[in-house]
Amino acid sequence: MRRGIRLLMTVATTAVVAVAFRASLQQPTTTTTGAAAVVNPVTPAPTSAHTTSRHQRRPASPTPARGGTRTAVPPRPVDPTPSRTLSPPPAKSVVVAGGVVDTQYGPVQVEVSVSGGKITRAHTLQHPTGGRSDQINSYAVPQLNQETMTAQNAKIDTVSGATFTSGGYRQSLQSALDAAHQAGAL
Repeated sequence: MRRGIRLLMTVATTAVVAVAFRASLQQPTTTTTGAAAVVNPVTPAPTSAHTTSRHQRRPASPTPARGGTRTAVPPRPVDPTPSRTLSPPPAKSVVVAGGVVDTQYGPVQVEVSVSGGKITRAHTLQHPTGGRSDQINSYAVPQLNQETMTAQNAKIDTVSGATFTSGGYRQSLQSALDAAHQAGAL
């Protein structure tokens, strides 16, 4: 039963993607009637001159509109460059502290420095201390800071043996990144 549903979902997804792809390939053409312009979608030509599908739409022949003749205007050439250009990352630099997250062993708080749209420094302002927590966090916190720099987001792995600190770190880091985003640095 699950395989059937999964297969059905895969087929449906493929069909939607195919329709969207086909629609993205179609370009509108403009025809004029008197003083008004009419936009007609163009369907792509068959892949081979000898093969046509009974499901394939054929372009409608131009017919005169009320009170005038209809002339086709050739389609504009397609520009291969995208119409949207990516803007460079913001040059704003900020240092923001995330919220304090209370864990079972103590509070965790992370501070990040963001410059040019990238995290340039991650620093733990607070972490659990005392007893075994000092030993665990002496190796866990530098790993979490380094992984933040590598990942450039809050999707970082949990450090083995420091599950609570890692979870609190991720939550505080995400709140710091949200603040940096609101400040326009990300």
